[in-house]
Formats: sequence, C-alpha cells, structure tokens
Amino acid sequence: MRDADAPLHPKQRSRLIDVANHAGVTKSVVSRVLNNDRTLSIREETRTRILDAVRDLGYQPHTGARALAGASTRALALLIPDLTNPVYSRITRGAVQQARVRGFAMLLAEDSADSGVDRQFADLVASHRVDGLLIASARPDHPLLGMLPDSRIPHVFVNRVVAGSGRNISLQIEAASQAALDHLLALGHRRIGHVSGPEQLAPTVSRRAGLLGAAVAAGIPEPSIESGEFNEQGGYAAATRLLADHPDLTAIYASTLNQAIGVLSAVHAAGLRIPEDISVISYDDLPLAGFLHPPLTAIAMPLMELGQAAVDALCAQLEGAPPEDVLVPGAPEVVVRGSTGPPRSGPSAGAANVPS
Repeated sequence: MRDADAPLHPKQRSRLIDVANHAGVTKSVVSRVLNNDRTLSIREETRTRILDAVRDLGYQPHTGARALAGASTRALALLIPDLTNPVYSRITRGAVQQARVRGFAMLLAEDSADSGVDRQFADLVASHRVDGLLIASARPDHPLLGMLPDSRIPHVFVNRVVAGSGRNISLQIEAASQAALDHLLALGHRRIGHVSGPEQLAPTVSRRAGLLGAAVAAGIPEPSIESGEFNEQGGYAAATRLLADHPDLTAIYASTLNQAIGVLSAVHAAGLRIPEDISVISYDDLPLAGFLHPPLTAIAMPLMELGQAAVDALCAQLEGAPPEDVLVPGAPEVVVRGSTGPPRSGPSAGAANVPS
C-alpha cells in the first residue's frame, strides 16, 4: 500500500486524493472547487493552490465518473477568427488548460464568412454534442449574434464586446492604448500615427478610443490613423500610407503584433531607421517580438488568463449562474525593447523614398 505522501509512479494516473495532498486540503474541497461550488467558502489563495496542484500533477477528472453525474457531454467549443494569429494561440492555450482542469474537452474551429461554421456551432449544442460555446469571432454581422439570444445555448464572447449581451469576457483594451501613448510621451513624441484595424470591429473601436482620449488628455495633436486588416499585409499597407501622408510622424502604434511586423517592414522600405527616425510600439506582446529586427516594444496583455476566465464564466452558466460581463484583471504592461526611443530632432529624413 502506497503512502499518501509518496510520489506517484511517473506512469500512474494522478487521483483526486493526490491533488488534495499536494494542496494540503481534503478531497471534498478539491471536488467542490473543480465543480465551482458557489457555496464553498475558502480563501482565494487556497483555491489558487488547488488549481495549481491540478496543473502540476496533470490531474484529469475521470470521464466515467463525470458521466454518472448527469447528461453533460463534457465538451466545449471555441470559435476563433484566425488560426494563424499567434495572439489567439495564447488565448486558446489558456482556455484549453482551464477546460481540462474543469474536466472538459475543447473543440476548436476557425471562423470565416463563407465557412458555415456559425450553423455548425449552433448544431453542436442543439444535438447535445457540446455543452457550450466560447465565441472569439470579431465579425460584427456574425449570424450567431442573431441566433443565440433566443436560444438556451450557454455561451460567452471572448476578447470582444457584444453590446447588451451581458456575457463579454474582455481585457482593458483602452488602458493598453493609454499605456502605449504614455510610453511614447515619456520619450518625447508628439506626432504619432496609429495603424488601426477594420473600422467596424469592436477591438478596433476600443483601441482607437483609448488612444484618442489619451491624446486629448495629454494636449497633443490628434494621432493620424490608417486602417488595415489585422495581419502583416494590413500593417504594411496602412503604415505606408501614414508615412507618405504624414512625413512629420515620429512614432507609430500598431493594433496587433501581426500588423506591427508589417509596420517594421514598411518603415525599412521607406528608407527610415527604427527607432532613430520612427519608433514603433504594438498592442499584444509575445516572445517572438523580442526576436524581430529591431526587437519590438509591445504591450503585454493577460491573454492566457483571458482564455481561462472565459472557460470559468461559461462553466458558471452551465452550473445555473446567470451570465455576466467579466473584465479580466491585470493592468497592461509596456515591455520596452529596441523599437522605441526619443524622437529625431530634425526634419524627417528619407520620406521621399516612401513607395507610392
């Protein structure tokens, strides 16, 4: 008989008692935490210790035991706008990890206007193949938006805000733009450009509002704005227009990391130096930002925590709680690298080389 405190054999499946021993609590407390029992009164540090123990031990609730508790499929579905966007890989990882902690499998689908995935998602729930939906698609005219309010499908919106839905899981986007501007202002920049996203998308509106509001409060000229798709080509095209139309700019703030990569390329193509002629800062920070040329200054956001919070909010609905908006805590953090510096002292150099 194995001692309760002895380590598990490497190939042995961890059990509820192992998690309890690791966290220093009882099996009952672990079970109630994993099932989001709202009547359980424990310290937040204890809850965190239990969830950390679940991850450390790789504990997965027994699916057979789960099935005995009800007709739940123990599966969730996540709809994201772009599988190639590295930001969504972080959100997805957080969601998948938290779903596993909760005893759910996660299905993943990429959204596009002609994929028919909206109907497929609704059918998944109607046919009882998943228990709920996490929707990160940014399309404002998405058919799901018209279908879901009249249904009983548990769902949350992730990294986007659907006005009036009361189930938005979001980040402090406007505060991130404020942090970006504060960083540039501290360096001495006053003529700032913004590579924005598609104008009809909610994240675009929030980032732009945060930047313009911060500029007004600081008493600097209104930033020049060009829109582009949330990808490298969109960033390149928008930055090229900014540099051609506003040669006095000394800094550019990009809406996404993908766009920022396009911005870096456009600045180099214009014969300008980064950061000597133009500083570049991006919303979103991932490890790859540190390996660009030059390394990219970016705003770090709690992306994995966003995915985790979305799963928690959806599980709360599945357990009978009313939907609610969740603003993920964690202030935006400027990760300073080599792409930002003080503005040039003289007139713009190289502007005549901007491609038409």
